[in-house]
Amino acid sequence: MPGSTKTMGALTVGGLVMVTAYTVALGSNGWLWFGWVVLGLITLGMVASRST
Repeated sequence: MPGSTKTMGALTVGGLVMVTAYTVALGSNGWLWFGWVVLGLITLGMVASRST
């Protein structure tokens, strides 16, 4: 994987950790989860475009 894709993967995983911690500490926030899903889809798109 190129560097930019690895960076996006790391940001996606880090985002998941932060959103999960926020949910545990303060309760669920739908917008945070929506943002994380969008970030994950962008990351998957980057991975898919690199593999073709």
